[in-house]
Amino acid sequence: MVALIVILIVAVLVLVTLARTIRIVPQARAGVVERLGRYSRTLSPGLALVVPFIDRVRPLLDLREQVVSFPPQPVITEDNLVVNIDSVIYFQVTDAKSATYEIANYLQGIEQLTVTTLRNVIGGMALEKTLTSRDEINAQLRGVLDEATGKWGIRVNRVELKAIDPPASIQESMEKQMRADREKRATILQAEGQKQSQILTAEGEKQGAILRAEGQRQATMLQAEGQAKAIETVFQAIHDGKPDAELLAYQYLQTLPLIAQGESNKVWIIPSEIQQAIGRVAGAVKDLAPGSSQVTDGQKPE
Repeated sequence: MVALIVILIVAVLVLVTLARTIRIVPQARAGVVERLGRYSRTLSPGLALVVPFIDRVRPLLDLREQVVSFPPQPVITEDNLVVNIDSVIYFQVTDAKSATYEIANYLQGIEQLTVTTLRNVIGGMALEKTLTSRDEINAQLRGVLDEATGKWGIRVNRVELKAIDPPASIQESMEKQMRADREKRATILQAEGQKQSQILTAEGEKQGAILRAEGQRQATMLQAEGQAKAIETVFQAIHDGKPDAELLAYQYLQTLPLIAQGESNKVWIIPSEIQQAIGRVAGAVKDLAPGSSQVTDGQKPE
């Protein structure tokens, strides 16, 4: 029985020794080994052997990129306004030894360093610039954090500002300003549209007036050409007919009533040839009148 107990104790000691000797480190993890309280080496992923009861393996460190979101921090801008800034840090442990021995709690250190850096950067900016310069703020934060955390064995890959919340009164004032700017742009666009409409309307009226004048000119030219052709035709017909003075005088007498219809026609000018022809026509009419005596064959009337 005693021998069995001794065998069991030895077996337990062997198992415990083997458990403390053989360590399996997962991928993207790192383990710091301390021998008698001092740093010995860093275990890489895979199977590793340590000296039991002499070497101690500290808790494994995650070498993957980590994301930490910090609660909103009140920051005072250059124009003495308090804004709450919510930030996110993307970092990665690159040296397990430095992350273990250079700082007690690197997460807390990164948080406090982010807060102080934010206050330094935002403190030199006005509110309006702060709201529109996120990329610049991110770049400054990343530069300062990466430089400060380098000795801790940590690399800051990216810094993002999730939200920048100004006070409620400032938000209300900004909304009013935005509404005023939108109304101003709408008024300008409406006025510009009316201006363009008036310009197009005036241009259309101008083109219409030009086209109407062109049409009237063409109509007047055609009408004048027609009158010229008619006068030419009448003149040619008169010329071909060879009218005598008596016929012209007769035509003139027929035209006189038309001339007399005008109210402003008070003075008539009659050519002398027409007067002589009218006299002859009048004499001929008198001779042909009833009761008048006609001399024939040289005989005198009785």
